[in-house]
Order: sequence, then C-alpha cells, then structure tokens
Amino acid sequence: MSPGRALYGSVESGGTKVVCLVGTSPSAVVAQARFPTGAPGETLARVVDFFGRATQRHGPLAAIGVASFGPLELRPNLPTYGFTTDTPKPGWVDVDVLGSLARELKVPIGIDTDVNGAALGEGRWGAARGLDTYVYLTVETGIGGGAIVGGRPVRGLVHTEMGHVAVSRRPGDDFPGNCPFHGGCLEGMAGGTAVADRWGRPAEQLTGDELHRAVELEAGYLAEGLRSIVYCTAPERIVIGGGMSVLPGLLPAVRAELLKQLGGYPGLPEQAADDFVVPAELGAMAGPAGGLVLAFRAEAQHDTR
Repeated sequence: MSPGRALYGSVESGGTKVVCLVGTSPSAVVAQARFPTGAPGETLARVVDFFGRATQRHGPLAAIGVASFGPLELRPNLPTYGFTTDTPKPGWVDVDVLGSLARELKVPIGIDTDVNGAALGEGRWGAARGLDTYVYLTVETGIGGGAIVGGRPVRGLVHTEMGHVAVSRRPGDDFPGNCPFHGGCLEGMAGGTAVADRWGRPAEQLTGDELHRAVELEAGYLAEGLRSIVYCTAPERIVIGGGMSVLPGLLPAVRAELLKQLGGYPGLPEQAADDFVVPAELGAMAGPAGGLVLAFRAEAQHDTR
C-alpha cells in the first residue's frame, strides 16, 4: 500500500456470515475478517471492533461501504433509512444497521443490498468492467439480482427483486414451486432450494440423466426470467454468479435458451454474442469489492456537501 494513500472499509453482511476488510481494491487488502452472522448487537459490535483494530494498525479510513442482506430501507428521506425491514433473518427485523455503525465509527458510510454490492464490484473489477448498464444475477439457495443503469443501482420504493419475476412451468415439470409468497416464481422454481426439493438432494449431488434434466430446467427458467429483465432494463451484459451457476453446461444452455425466448426481438447482435451472458469473475470477493465501491461513493457524496 502506498504511503499516505486513503484506505476504505467494506462490510458484506450476509444471512450466515459477515466479511469485513480494509483496502483499496480486491487485490489490495491490508486487513480482513470473517465471522458468523449472529444477533444484531453482537454482530455489529464485532464489525465496529474490527475497524477499530484495523485503524489502529493501518490508519484512519476515508469511508466505509456496507453490502447487506435485506430487505433494506434505502430511501434516504425516511427516518428508517439504512434499517433492515421485514427480513426472515431471526432478530434482524427493523435493525438500524447504518445508524449503529455511523454512530460508532464516525466516517461516511454507504449502504446497499448485498446483491447490488456484488453488481458494483463486478462492474468495477470483474465481468462487467467498462459497462454502465448491466445486470448481476446470483443463483444460490435463492435468486437475487441487481440492475446497474447509468452506473447506479436501480431502486425506488425498494431494491429490485428479480428472483420473484413470474415464469411459466416448463413442459414435464410438476414441481409446484417453493416460494412462500408466489409458489412458482423464478426463485421458487430455479433457486438452489427449489432444485434440492425437486430432486430430493442438492444440485451438486445430481448425476447422469437427472443432472442433464436439472440443467435443462434451470436454463429454461433462468432464460425466461432473464427475458423479462432484458426487456425492462436493456442491459449491455448479464453477469451470473452464485453456487448454482457452476452446474456443468448451465451458462451455454442459458445463452441458447435466452435467444430462443427473445424470439428475434429486437434482434440485436450483442444479445447473441458469447459475452452477453457471462459468469461472474470475482467469486466470493464480489460483495466485499462492492462494499469498497459503496465506500468510494459515500466519500464522494460527503465531500460535495
């Protein structure tokens, strides 16, 4: 790290673990910690303690970015800005994540969802470098997505919920869907939990004809969901991450099925290119990298006040 260069903090707060780091990029990290997501008070105290010890050793931070599980309140004009809202995570409903950290750490702090953070990280250092309008979709236990349009995450009354777009049942699939809100939405039919429930075991344990059929169904549902997302956001690229994305042959199947689903409209050659639907590049560092981007933006916003 160059002497006198500003340092930034990042927090990726997930449903099961928290990752904290200090640095300037995913390849320039001077301190890092990982610990389980526990009760709110205990977890946030550990975040504060990490940054306290890191600044003692490496110097003050210019800003911190938080990429957190949600749902989150992200409307700055509301008194609950930066709170978790109706999250299924026990004990975390209506927790003032942003305010709690800001009061203790006393530096500018930016906050967004974990998936928007991962999208920003992939845009700065990963598979969407050089683009300002793209989509990041994570296919894990559930499915979530972040749309970056004009270089900024799309959000309004709430952040985007791409995992809950409607999809049609694929021929021969009698699985009812397991989303508690919508049954057979994209997440309910193609999330990791849905795949495990459909086949009676996790996707990574499937082999032979079952694996082939699982990839076929997964590609069909993902492509149909992406069709809606493509028409609504007009992305230059779609980046797919998460554990399910590494299923053998999945991404080529998604590319082919998406072209079929688009039906030749609007017929853009970019949408037929191999680099329109691509795998994420940053892996587990996508969220923490996005936290650094949120920190950069929080510092810039603070400096213009």
